[in-house]
This record gives sequence, structure tokens and C-alpha cells, in this order.
Amino acid sequence: MARRLRPVELDFARTAPVRLAFAREVAASPEVVFRALAEDVPGWSEWFAAVASARPVDDGAGREVRLTGGIRFRETVVAATPNEVYAYRVDETNAPGVHALLEEWRLTPSGTGTRVQWTFAGDGPAVFRFALRAARTGLGRAFRGAVTALDRRLAAQNA
Repeated sequence: MARRLRPVELDFARTAPVRLAFAREVAASPEVVFRALAEDVPGWSEWFAAVASARPVDDGAGREVRLTGGIRFRETVVAATPNEVYAYRVDETNAPGVHALLEEWRLTPSGTGTRVQWTFAGDGPAVFRFALRAARTGLGRAFRGAVTALDRRLAAQNA
């Protein structure tokens, strides 16, 4: 059963009670990485192992995402600044305990490639905040695997 979450904006990435940030460099330019994030939403399932399916909705203003474990999200894109930032908040989910959730992907030129920083920001009752903090290692591993797979995918597409 889907539950509505509290709507948050981009500043939640810096003000949320729990903020987990991870960064990694890739060979692709910020422009190429941004296109993969914002314009190829269905492609997420090809490089982010936790994503079973993703599709844009509302003419690209939102997304519907299904994770491999059955968790579903209905999201609103809150920032899409080309080559710099792509962020979305979760509006509805079947995940228990969460009150607000936002993910921000920030892109910074780094040499000939891009530094990709992913911030996972959430709020909920104390047990949710504790569980989210405890998930740092697993989320970090998922991020590293996803960005490595994305880098390989982008290199193959641009070869």
C-alpha cells in the first residue's frame, strides 16, 4: 500500500536529519552523465543493480521506480540543472517508516571526467533514522557499484 510522504525541496539534501553522501569519479563528462541520469530514466535498471525498473511520468517531471526487493517509489524531480544537479523527492512509497526522502546527484567537472556525488537524505521516526544510518555501508557499496557500471556503460556507448 502506497503512503504519501512529506514534500521536501532541494535544500533537504543539506537539512535532513539523516544525510548520507558518497562520491566517485567517472571518465564521462558532466554533460554525458547528466543525460544518463535525467534523460535515460529507463536505463537506470541497466546500471543501478537495485533498480528493477524506472520510467518517467508527467512529461518527465516525475518518475516511477521499482527496486529489486519490491519497494516502489513515485517521485517528483525537484532539480534538473543540466550538467550540474539532478534531484528528486519521493512522494509515495510502500516502504514503511519513512516520512521524507530526497536523492541528489551533483556533478562537478574533474579533469576530463566528472566527480559524481550522491546524497541520500531522509527523515522518519527514530528507528527509521537509526536504520538509515546503519545502512550507510550498504548504500555506499550500491552507489560505488552503480557508478562503476554507469561509467562502463557510458564508455561503451561513446566508443
